[in-house]
Amino acid sequence: MNDSPGWASPGSSPSDPEEERGRDAPQDTPRTPPTEQSPSHWSAQQPPPAPGPGWGAPPPGPPGPAGWTAWNAPPPAAKPGVIPLRPLGVGEILDGAVSTARAHWRTVLGIALGVAILIQLASTVAVGLLLRDNTSFEALQNDPNPSSEEVMDALTGTLSSTGITLLATLIGTVVATAMLTIVVSRAVLGRSVSIGEAWREARPQLGRLLGLTLLVMLIVLGAFLVGLVPGLALALTGATVGGGVLATFGGIAGLLAGVWLWVRYCLSAPALMLERQGVLPALRRSAKLVRRSWWRVFGIQILAWLLVQIVGFIVQIPASVVGGVVDGRGLDNFLGGEATPTFTWPYLIIVGIGAVISSTLTLPLSAGITALLYMDQRIRREALDLELARAAGVPDDGAPGGPTPPPSPAAGS
Repeated sequence: MNDSPGWASPGSSPSDPEEERGRDAPQDTPRTPPTEQSPSHWSAQQPPPAPGPGWGAPPPGPPGPAGWTAWNAPPPAAKPGVIPLRPLGVGEILDGAVSTARAHWRTVLGIALGVAILIQLASTVAVGLLLRDNTSFEALQNDPNPSSEEVMDALTGTLSSTGITLLATLIGTVVATAMLTIVVSRAVLGRSVSIGEAWREARPQLGRLLGLTLLVMLIVLGAFLVGLVPGLALALTGATVGGGVLATFGGIAGLLAGVWLWVRYCLSAPALMLERQGVLPALRRSAKLVRRSWWRVFGIQILAWLLVQIVGFIVQIPASVVGGVVDGRGLDNFLGGEATPTFTWPYLIIVGIGAVISSTLTLPLSAGITALLYMDQRIRREALDLELARAAGVPDDGAPGGPTPPPSPAAGS
């Protein structure tokens, strides 16, 4: 893989991370194609020479606003798929994720719904079997000085169900991210992909993507613990005040370091999927693409996280209310809170349905924004838009009115 690796569409050969060399070009430098230039590959700021005799100087165009001529105005970018092939704004990234889900709703809905059902089924069964008997919690509530055995008895079911839920969520999220990233990569080119095709393209990379996800989680968690543990260790030696202060400031520093590392490596998943990278090369690619753009990437990812949380809140709160009413606890108990949680099957099923709907809506949004943010960073740094245009069959002049493949009957699939 050279310093500006090509667009590795699904099914292409793996790139070699050992051949990477050079340093990033500043984002404000002119973008040039990674291949040898020819008169048919001009950047967006340079019009092609006019045909005919003479020195090739273009004739003056009709006057435009503020004295500009037609040659001064940049030509509109080609848009064969869900995004224009140029550096994207924040709104265009969000719109591209939504447009992908809308244009290919059968595939996107099938992937997200199937994964959400499997995740929630495992979570609901685990909670229902391990936490329906809440006598241990009631014993803790009635006993102000519980024994260690009572505390462990109460925590065993909670920790077991939480572990099963986290494992199911991790595996399901990895599968959904891998398949939805393939769908987005095709949607950018204006092409459709079926669920079976997305699965066949994503399956070889699932093991690596799972390892990458775990590694990023460990890196972020490790940074937080490195800042927190020294203060806790000092407090355990008897210096309670000093240890508490050190743990507070160390925890804040560790949290900030964890956030910084999370943003630095947040583009590693699409790099692994679309460039057929390994785990460590994908981390290096993400760090390279985020460099000098940390705050922009951070802002877009935080915005995506807020959107996901808002959508989940809007869907899950009504489901919890309905579940409480159907379960016989009533709305007053739900609003007032219960000292001891109760998990009955009607309540768990209704809340689980709400969680499935929420995940079906948020999984495509989160995966789509991350994949398009990765493509935007490569467009800004490596002229990926030129390679995407060629892959989509856009004419060399970049005119948006060029021929694009007509939508097939399975375009919505």
